[in-house]
Amino acid sequence: MDPRTPCLVGVAQRTVRQQPGPEPLDLWEQVAREAAGDARLPAGRFDSIQIVYTDSWQYDSPTGRLAERLGATPRHQAYSRVGGTAPHLLIGEAAARIAAGELDCALVAGAEALATRRAYRKAGERAPWSHPAVPKPPYGWERGPHPAELAHDLFLPVHTYAILETARRAARGWTIHEEMADRARMMAPMTRVAAANPYAWRRTPRTPEDLADGGRFVGWPYTRDTVAVMEVDQAAAVVLVSAALADRLGVPDDRRVHLRGWAYAEDTWEVAARPALDASQAMASAAAAAFGRAGVTLGDMGAIDLYSCFAIALRQACDAIGLDPFDPRGLTVTGGLPYAGGPASDYVLHSTAAMAGVLRERGGHGLVTGVGMHLTKHAYAVWSTEPGGATGDARPVFTAEPVPIVPAYDGPAVVAGYTVAHDREGVAERGILVVDLPGGGRAHAHVVEPDLLAEAESRELVGQLVRLSSNGQVNVARW
Repeated sequence: MDPRTPCLVGVAQRTVRQQPGPEPLDLWEQVAREAAGDARLPAGRFDSIQIVYTDSWQYDSPTGRLAERLGATPRHQAYSRVGGTAPHLLIGEAAARIAAGELDCALVAGAEALATRRAYRKAGERAPWSHPAVPKPPYGWERGPHPAELAHDLFLPVHTYAILETARRAARGWTIHEEMADRARMMAPMTRVAAANPYAWRRTPRTPEDLADGGRFVGWPYTRDTVAVMEVDQAAAVVLVSAALADRLGVPDDRRVHLRGWAYAEDTWEVAARPALDASQAMASAAAAAFGRAGVTLGDMGAIDLYSCFAIALRQACDAIGLDPFDPRGLTVTGGLPYAGGPASDYVLHSTAAMAGVLRERGGHGLVTGVGMHLTKHAYAVWSTEPGGATGDARPVFTAEPVPIVPAYDGPAVVAGYTVAHDREGVAERGILVVDLPGGGRAHAHVVEPDLLAEAESRELVGQLVRLSSNGQVNVARW
């Protein structure tokens, strides 16, 4: 084996259930030290420290503050942008730098303390955390919402993903009831995985009947019990080293997990601009590239963890890679974001750490996927106890071509996908549509009349001919 071959040798996870809990910097330090211990590595030895963006608190120097805590003087430091693929990109960069001989060891860590933030907020207090960034930097997304999306209140994932869900439901010819029942049946086994996971946030097994009938709507047709739970206190870290350093540290071969192949692809940033709302060519391309680089197939995977913030992410992934959603291998090794926990951009560190544990126990290959923004960014990683393959890099293997968005429109259109936004009491507030225009392109629209909102939740609206009227900024739909 090339002595520069990167391998994962240290993992750590932490879940804090008593609030108020530690601040993110404390959590970073805890999991970093635990992962270093798992790797048989002194915590101050890291050549690279990379941290996943935290929504909980903005520090003046995230990586610098952690390095100071650990007594480390890393040659390389990085703090990610927002998105569920961020851990993949950091891990991939660490692996590439190790393979190039630039580094011997790298730490990738992440933490959220959003449950503690909520506890302070409910008590009317400010979080008393250290080293705030002054002034507070802009939010860490790569691109903000399109002006037409902002005008139509379409920027929350619970609404964008729901629009894609209704488009797929209609394309499959399912009724509203059939989609909800299938979603509940698909996600109930995930709750059992979470129940067995000591780091999971929600550890109560649920039946399909529980999930189909329980929970208020948040972004129709999604209920609170089937979407990612973000307000958690969770942290995770992984340590990658070169094979030569692993040898010097005395890490046994059965404790080493190799990034055998990974790939990244992008759909359009705006949901309305997506060529097909019901499917993702980008997902299929990322998966094919990752499997090709790894020299394995889906059938070789002994374990799978698909990013599961919303059901449509699971369904489009299964469609893209040809996986039966009810495959006996299951869809997750953690319980998924709705049950194990969805700590903002950080989940893939948890799924990677969990996958490492599974592969150390069983051997073989495992697939870990990530999704970023509005089902926009896709990362697929094949991990294995068997070295080989070609890890790949962060250059997109596919980038979708956008459909034009028309901000203001008066006239007829056809519904391509939609959702109904609900308030915290579960009351329907407004419908949000993405519509196909007669001359090509797409537009957004609101539905505001109560009888039309009720109708939107009681029958299929995709394919419905509607008429839009615009005030120059907001389009309103009626039929």
